[in-house]
Amino acid sequence: MQAVSSHVYPAGILNILSSEEVNRLHDASRGELYDLLRCCALAVLNSGSKIDNAEQMLAAYESFAIDANPVTRGIRLDVRNAPPGAFVDGKMIKGIKELLSAVVRDLVYFHTEIAANPKHSMEDSHGITNVVFEILRNAGAFKQLKDPNLVVCWGGHSIPGHEYRYTKVVGYEMGLRGLDICTGCGPGAMKGPMKGAAIGHAKQRIVPGRYVGISEPGIIAAEAPNPIVNELVIMPDIEKRLEAFVRSGHGIIVFPGGVGTAEEILYLLGVLLHPDNQGIPFPLVFTGPKESADYFRRIDEFIRFAIGDEAAEKYKIIIDDPAAVARYMREGVDEVREYRVASNDAFYFNWKLTIDERFQHPFRPNHENMASLALDRSLPKHELAANLRRAFSGIVAGNVKADGLAAIRAHGPFQINGEVALMQALDELLEQFVAQGRMKLPGSKYEPCYRVVTS
Repeated sequence: MQAVSSHVYPAGILNILSSEEVNRLHDASRGELYDLLRCCALAVLNSGSKIDNAEQMLAAYESFAIDANPVTRGIRLDVRNAPPGAFVDGKMIKGIKELLSAVVRDLVYFHTEIAANPKHSMEDSHGITNVVFEILRNAGAFKQLKDPNLVVCWGGHSIPGHEYRYTKVVGYEMGLRGLDICTGCGPGAMKGPMKGAAIGHAKQRIVPGRYVGISEPGIIAAEAPNPIVNELVIMPDIEKRLEAFVRSGHGIIVFPGGVGTAEEILYLLGVLLHPDNQGIPFPLVFTGPKESADYFRRIDEFIRFAIGDEAAEKYKIIIDDPAAVARYMREGVDEVREYRVASNDAFYFNWKLTIDERFQHPFRPNHENMASLALDRSLPKHELAANLRRAFSGIVAGNVKADGLAAIRAHGPFQINGEVALMQALDELLEQFVAQGRMKLPGSKYEPCYRVVTS
């Protein structure tokens, strides 16, 4: 099929803009923001592709271009040489148009209204949290009059069929119980719960159900939004993406995945282990089909070895029982509601949760930073969790992000070192991920982007 060129009038908030906003959007789309906008827009238009590598995607559509131009209706997006799967009879699919509009909205809003605005400080914890709040609010992600019911689902974009089918059944059981779904917006374990919940919502006549996808520019090419996402938010970096999950979600379910999922687990455990967060209810479940029991056994063993049994008390493992997962989450979310009422915290944003700055400032995964990570069990538990999270984040970058791929080509694999026993446990866990094919999409060969020093 041939690439398509088209004029698109954006959806949502971009429909009504002042002349100044139109001009800023036009200028930003042609300036230093253009390459980032082009990459993210192409990922959305390429939804459903089997490519999980930013460089490969850009190479496949190297002539793709997008421009934001002022017109009588406000703004018009002109796309040239776009993936044909985004169109039906020459017209862009409505859902994809909404996702493309969200990309433009969030990238330009951050670039013009936050990053360039001195009133928005990103040097301290409070300022960073406010930035996360502002981006979510501008995206319309807050439903002020709605009771807590948003469940975040984490898991791999590269999972076998039986695990994917299990995520759909869990999503279905949650949909029947009136729970909405938020994921990283991609395929695999990010798509399955949404697909299942859509059926559960339909049976309960819940219209519209919410299927929220939260991504960031460095990862969206590898995890392009799946077609069920009806609310997309693009955060500026992985740290703000993770904070958006835990601030806006009322509970989290973890399905089998790879290093990205391990990064998310360690982020959340590090947050929940902070002394200030003791007593704040936050339901967390690890679940998968019976074939995945060993996967979670190994994850559990690594967590207990690395950061202790106290961390394991923060989650519950439920194997091969979707209804039990949904009931546990429904009860947990109800407890969250009671706590928010008693503590006068907002239903739509968890202001009470303390997030240490180690989890908030962007980590640049280059060879120097990866090699200098402090990885030793003598560190405070939440600090070690923060550094392990950074190690996994670096591996994700080396696997799929354009900057990480370029760094690995230029200088070889990242080196990760630390306490010998901990490095041995980490190496065994990563080897298990590779053996189970959890590092890349099925059918592609994995070349490790890291080397763990175990002696």
